Parts: sequence; structure tokens; C-alpha cells
Amino acid sequence: MKFNPPLERGTLLRRYKRFLADIETESGDFLTIHCPNTGSMKNCWVENSPCWYSDSGNPKRKYRHTLEITTTPEQALAGVNTGRANGLVEEAIAAGIVTELQGYREVRREVRYGAENSRIDILLSGEPGDCYVEVKNVTLAEGNRGFFPDAVSARGTKHLRELQKLVEDGTRAVLFYCVQHSGIESVAPARAIDPAYAEALDAAITAGVEVVAYRACLGAGEIALAEPVPFSTES
Repeated sequence: MKFNPPLERGTLLRRYKRFLADIETESGDFLTIHCPNTGSMKNCWVENSPCWYSDSGNPKRKYRHTLEITTTPEQALAGVNTGRANGLVEEAIAAGIVTELQGYREVRREVRYGAENSRIDILLSGEPGDCYVEVKNVTLAEGNRGFFPDAVSARGTKHLRELQKLVEDGTRAVLFYCVQHSGIESVAPARAIDPAYAEALDAAITAGVEVVAYRACLGAGEIALAEPVPFSTES
């Protein structure tokens, strides 16, 4: 995912009201920008640290700038725009990087499915049959281990139930952890944060839902998935 123009650098002063952040630009201006992250962003940022943001170029938007990358307390980079994750995964599949998801002819996004009125992030179709791919953005790190979710996620638990039902009916389903964090080397469920999600994940895996995790390289000019990282159910 290339940025043209490249992301601009600033200093992150604070995040508040869930979807807002105050930054200082390199020219010394102060801006309130959109923070597109519904989670807690735990361990993802620290006050007065470098950040990178995009400019929509749309003066009609109330907040025309968007927070994209933050600096963690350990000086790693975290991609906090959860809206990027689906596109990153789709691009990586098309580029042949995600070896587990090759051989499909058609890619569709946000397709309705399931008994609980869900939308699948990516639906792959082709000779192997359909494959439903649910994408989750991972930015919570403790040491070099990544965890999901970073806050209680009833929606995430619902998606796991939907994926489990798919595989029980004979359809392939994949839970894809998109790791937008330069310091994460493995991924696990955050059992202490959301035990219900972890239990639903265990049940889904037992039923046959596949889990893959890939880490992104993050920069002002481009964010792209680059390599797989191990997944473990042990927290």
C-alpha cells in the first residue's frame, strides 16, 4: 500500500474521545486529526512521540488528516489505522506473499454471510472452492509477543462463531491476523483481556478454522505485509 504523497511526520501529543488525536506538525502547527481505531491502542503510543499521518486533501472533512503510524514506548512502529488492514491483506494475497491463500480467481470484499448478519472481510472464490477470510489488525504487544484483541470485542467473538459455522458446513474459513507492529514476532489471543473471545477462538480452531498471521513493514512511503509470524493459542 503505497502513499502518494508520503505520510507526513508529526509529534503525537494525545489521543482522546476515542477517535481524536492532537499532533504538532514538523512546521510547528497544532492539528486535531482523526484516529481511526476502535480499540484501546494499549501499548501503541506515548505522549510527545513521533507519528505519521495522511492528508485526505478534502477541506470539507471536519478532520481532513488521519493518524496512521505511532511510536510505541519501546520505540517500535504501530499501524493504528485499522481500516488499512483489509487492503493490506488483499494486496499481499494478490502479490503471492500469503502462500496459504493462493489459487483463487476472484476476490470480493464485505460480502454478507452467516446467521448473525455479518460481513466477511475478504471472500476468495475459484477452483479450490470458496474461502472466507476474516481480518484482524494486531497492534497490542507485550515484549515481542502480539495479542488480540486489545479490548473486549463482542464483534470479534461473533465473527469466530460465524467462521466456525462455515467450516462445520464444509466451507474453508481463515482468521487472518494482520500485524501492523514492527516489534511483534508472534501472535496469541489476549485471554486476560477477553476470555470469551479466547474461548470462541479455541472452539473455532478445534472445528477447523485456520489461523495465519503476517507482519507488515511500516514506512512513510508504504505499508505492506512482508512475512509470516507464528501463532499460538497459549497466552
